[in-house]
Amino acid sequence: MKLRFPSFILLRTKFIIFIGAIITAFYGYILYRTSVFDETMIMRQAEQQARMLHKQILLTRQWASDHNGLFVLKQKGVEANPYLDLPTVTDAAGHIYFLRNPAMITRELSQYAKRDGLGFFRVTSLKPVNPANEPDDFEHDALHAFEKGALEVMDVAEGSDGRTVRFMAPLEVTSSCLSCHARHGYQEGDIRGGLSITIPVSWADDLISRNIHSLILIGVLSILFVTVALFLMFETLIVHRISRLTRAMDAFPDELPEQHLLPSVFKDELDTVDENFILFCERLKRSRKELLKARNQAHLSEKMASLGILTAGIAHEVNNPLGGMLNCVKSMRENPGDDELVSRYLPLLDKGMRQIEGIMRQLLNFGRTEPLQTRLIDVSNLFGECMELLSYRLRNIALETEIEVVKNHQLDAEALKQIIINIGLNAIQAMPDGGILTIGCREKEDELILTFKDTGTGISEEDMLHIFDPFFTTKDVGEGTGLGLAVTYSLVQRMMGEITVDSKEGEGTVFTITIPINGPVQ
Repeated sequence: MKLRFPSFILLRTKFIIFIGAIITAFYGYILYRTSVFDETMIMRQAEQQARMLHKQILLTRQWASDHNGLFVLKQKGVEANPYLDLPTVTDAAGHIYFLRNPAMITRELSQYAKRDGLGFFRVTSLKPVNPANEPDDFEHDALHAFEKGALEVMDVAEGSDGRTVRFMAPLEVTSSCLSCHARHGYQEGDIRGGLSITIPVSWADDLISRNIHSLILIGVLSILFVTVALFLMFETLIVHRISRLTRAMDAFPDELPEQHLLPSVFKDELDTVDENFILFCERLKRSRKELLKARNQAHLSEKMASLGILTAGIAHEVNNPLGGMLNCVKSMRENPGDDELVSRYLPLLDKGMRQIEGIMRQLLNFGRTEPLQTRLIDVSNLFGECMELLSYRLRNIALETEIEVVKNHQLDAEALKQIIINIGLNAIQAMPDGGILTIGCREKEDELILTFKDTGTGISEEDMLHIFDPFFTTKDVGEGTGLGLAVTYSLVQRMMGEITVDSKEGEGTVFTITIPINGPVQ
């Protein structure tokens, strides 16, 4: 199964998760170190307690041994020691006393300590006189360790009542011990056994557990408090201000950013960002105005350049009727009374003037500057006007048109006219030795598709990457500005259209322009 994670996570969520993880790890480390420290301290305390108890028991045993034991009055619960040579004595009054040697004193003191929860201790040996003193596994291993020179053995054991600290130290035979143990084969300085002490630490485990639970509770409450505090702080100081900045960005340039950005009481980095954004908006507005001005100037410059190129071809068309008209005027001046000559030349003068008027009107219509705006236009008639202007530049070039648009459409006439003239002139200049220029226009659904196909020199692969760059041209000096295709591309983009080029060097070029019908204009 493939896991999918959300692609968008709020900044405050990331921040809180990150800080929460750090705090959790920090508290976890503190909890671990506290637990280890408590464990170590409890063990050290139990070890010291075992050593102190060991010293106290040794002193007690030494005192009893130095006084050859201790006699206690016979009473209920007090039994004689069967392993002693003189277990009982009777005084003159008939009272019976039982002898208590150090081993038995140790056993009875252990019972008192165990009853009060202070621990348990006893004397054991690998060769015990009393079978009750048989060593367990821990004591057996410790006694063997004493034979190898160990001074003490300590371990932690787990029992039914919880953990216990086991401590054991060797018992050496002293001179006072020989009165009882000499007959067992011991000599002074021998290790006859060991004193085993068991200290319960279950109370410490309960204390550690309560301490850990308290720390966990404090940690959870601290994390919750810090999380809420961070959330409120982040929401107030960052998220709300970033939201205001986002609204200001979305509203620009329709609304000024100052309407959404409010200054803080104490300035910080975000206030600097707000101020820089306001300055950026001001620079952007200035740059936009300058760009629009430069773009309009570029469009006008290219239109004037195209107009100059067209004028060079039109001059011949104007000179022909103008020369005939001058001859007519000259003849009429030389024969002022010849009415027949006047009646024959006046229609010729009228025809020539109207022809020149029509040419000038076409030039003026193309050369005038108007802001781009859509209006209902006759596309077929517009193409006819453009074809007539282009026809004056044709030399050894056959112009073929395939205009299949019969309806009027809401388009920008000036932009469309400049596109047609620019591409047409570009195609004519690409055929210096003549050729065929095919211009077509058709409707497809909600789009107007214009095609310009020439049989000229074509465009190389290297130049294809730069044909729409401003001022890029492969023509000779004086034959082009390098703005024609750049302006055309800009106009097509503003009409929300697309332009594509298919060309091979030496095989001609095809420009295809797609313009939405009745679409918006930027």
